[in-house]
Amino acid sequence: MLPKSLRPLYPYLKKYRRGFMVGTLCVLLLNGIAVQSPQVIRVALDYLQKGGRSSQKLVFYALLMVAIALSKGIFQFLTRWIVIGISRDIEFDLRNDLFEHLERLSYPYYQRTRTGDIMARATNDLNAVRMLLGPAIMYSANTLVFTVGALIYMMKISPKLTLYTFLPLPVASIVIQYFGRQIHERFEKIQAMFSDISARAQENFSGARVIRAYVQETAEVRQFEAANTEYIARSLPLARLMGLLWPTLEFTLGLAVVLVLWLGGRQVLSNRISIGDFGAFLTYMVQLTWPVIALGWVINIFQRGTASLKRIDEIMQEEPEITDEPSVLLAGPPDAELRGEIEFHRLNFAYNDTPVLHNANLRIPEGSSLAIVGPTGSGKTTLVNLIPRVYDAEPGAIVIDGHLIREFPLQFLRRHIGFVPQETFLFSDTVRENIAFGVEDATDEEVRAAAEAANIAADIESFPDQYQTMVGERGIALSGGQKQRIAIARALIRNPRILILDDALSSVDTQTEDKILNHLREVMRGRTTIFISHRVSTVRNADRIAVLHGGRIVELGTHDELIAREGYYTDLYNKQLLEEELAEV
Repeated sequence: MLPKSLRPLYPYLKKYRRGFMVGTLCVLLLNGIAVQSPQVIRVALDYLQKGGRSSQKLVFYALLMVAIALSKGIFQFLTRWIVIGISRDIEFDLRNDLFEHLERLSYPYYQRTRTGDIMARATNDLNAVRMLLGPAIMYSANTLVFTVGALIYMMKISPKLTLYTFLPLPVASIVIQYFGRQIHERFEKIQAMFSDISARAQENFSGARVIRAYVQETAEVRQFEAANTEYIARSLPLARLMGLLWPTLEFTLGLAVVLVLWLGGRQVLSNRISIGDFGAFLTYMVQLTWPVIALGWVINIFQRGTASLKRIDEIMQEEPEITDEPSVLLAGPPDAELRGEIEFHRLNFAYNDTPVLHNANLRIPEGSSLAIVGPTGSGKTTLVNLIPRVYDAEPGAIVIDGHLIREFPLQFLRRHIGFVPQETFLFSDTVRENIAFGVEDATDEEVRAAAEAANIAADIESFPDQYQTMVGERGIALSGGQKQRIAIARALIRNPRILILDDALSSVDTQTEDKILNHLREVMRGRTTIFISHRVSTVRNADRIAVLHGGRIVELGTHDELIAREGYYTDLYNKQLLEEELAEV
């Protein structure tokens, strides 16, 4: 039965139980051989005490010690190879499972959890768990087996001396318990601080341009130095604690050696035990010194490992907030498609009890285009995020092709949606791989066609490496407009039934915008297109335009119909006309 702190590791330990069994066998053989060397010393010393002069016997004893050392080395290698190897295998499995689980978690989890904290747990904490599964298990097993074997032989030599040898153990046990508890508590605080440092570093690297634009390099260095100072301040007490642990254990064991030397020496002088027995007994004591000291190191590793395992398990216990319903509608054959008709029925939505959308009713016929306009914070992005279930709406509030949206499997639903979010994100890879992201079998012709449709092909072909150009982290080597157009190409290459552009043309000029929209009208003919924009020039040719204000759909119609109503849309149109005239002047 595993301790509660190690239960998350049970599936992994079970998977490699055969390897651990072989490792256990090697541990038994290793220590079974190691415990024999003092016996050879005992026989040799007794032989010499009795006046033995045969060089052949002495050579035999010497060769026997060499054979024991060689055999011990072989099984020590096998023990390390098997046990440490298994710890690496479990680390590999655990890292893959952790990454897979993180991939399954819903978007809201990443909104409330810092990236640096996740990275710290996926690296530093995983290493601590690996040490728990490798060296901690190996040294614990060696210490236990060797101590039992040595104790048997020591009791045969002198039960009284053995009792004196183990007298300090209760003191050592108290020391280990106290130090172990302190190490666990302090290591948890250190790992939490390490997460803070990782998060701050990650934010600085990602926001390097903003930091330089606001000339905040010195301020950020000071803040990072302060966080690093706090990390050191928490780490030094742990280092002092570890510095005290081993000397304390060595001193405790040293007292036992002094006691045995005094009492054992008197027994030799009174001929109650032989020189050989006493030599063997002292050898066992010396051999036991490292395992007992190593026990303190193992306690340190164990406390660090369990603290880190707890932090990793916190992630593994997180459940995706958005999942397939137990009774999802069968999506049909693999080549089945959505038609793209979308309906919102009395839709209400809130973030953390803060209302965002109120009683929204809207129907988007299949193959049509809908533009959404409205002031900042009116709920435009929230509305389109509910379609691919980035967030979940109330049951029954969204219907696609006559079916409740939750009746579709998530993968099926999202496979038919091309989504370009408000914040463009490009991977640190080539232009081609960024466009083909999500379509593993995309051909060069399909990549180029998508780039043409997004009006980015000419820009790409002007690059020295063209489609093999590395875009840098988050697309740092590209302009804002180029990043947006590559993101649009990435959505188009999926040939989606529903295309959602969340203010995806904000960074391009009006002329480029017209070209992209003309291409999109051609590419998305017969498909459903939804786009958010603050520009009237972008939305005026949409089949219908929805105006959101305060989370409500306050106007709905074509461009001409909305102009005739002289409402919010008309004010927006007149304002932008005036801005264009002023710009020309």
